[in-house]
Amino acid sequence: MKKISAIVTCGNEAAHIQGVLESLSWCDECIVVDSYSEDGTPEIASRFTDKVWQRAYVSPADQKNWAIPQASHEWVLILDADERVTPALEQEIRDLLHANTIPYVAYRIFRINYFMGKRIRFSGWQHDAVVRFFHRDHGRYPDQMVHEELVADGPVGTLKGKLLHFTFKDREHYLQKIDRYARWSALDKESSTGRITWFHTLLKPAFRFVKHFILQGGVLDGYAGWVIATTNARGVALRYRYMLANRNATTS
Repeated sequence: MKKISAIVTCGNEAAHIQGVLESLSWCDECIVVDSYSEDGTPEIASRFTDKVWQRAYVSPADQKNWAIPQASHEWVLILDADERVTPALEQEIRDLLHANTIPYVAYRIFRINYFMGKRIRFSGWQHDAVVRFFHRDHGRYPDQMVHEELVADGPVGTLKGKLLHFTFKDREHYLQKIDRYARWSALDKESSTGRITWFHTLLKPAFRFVKHFILQGGVLDGYAGWVIATTNARGVALRYRYMLANRNATTS
């Protein structure tokens, strides 16, 4: 049987770290890379693994790309602290590790998302999938600040088992992340964005709301769907507001 290393990157995740590590207890190795948490996250993690390392945070991609080569085993499962491996996913990965050959260098895993205590079945989150199980030597994250997705240098398969994703406990928590992501996205998209006009500041946010709430069925998620749609629209508007501020600061 092939062995597997699990990696969790985190920062101030005391509320989540035990749950994710318990769901990874079947792995041969668990590595936690902590961004100098101040809420006791490393101390909780050390109850489950002796490989708890601290490293200054630059971006999600940078943290994960540093962690991947630290894995002792060729096959890696990388999770965020607010994710959990389901029993079905665990068994599916175990079966692959028992097989003589694994046909793909990486695997995409669909997530079941929870927001404000409610399972989100629409709002565009119904198709949420991430590449998280992969061969250590065949996958890395691109250098970007937000929505980082592992890029594999070979064929990518899809697993049937799911991850549970406990996203945000309330609207305020979501707004904080959207604001942070808007700042980072302004940096990521600066080189590909020309002159900023009403199209960016008005139409694009409006379309993002319509996309989540109407086209992707967010209305069926009730109040949570409304929060997702309005907050994502706000994030788009903030992206260009921060981009304009950055440009003005550069020219002043």
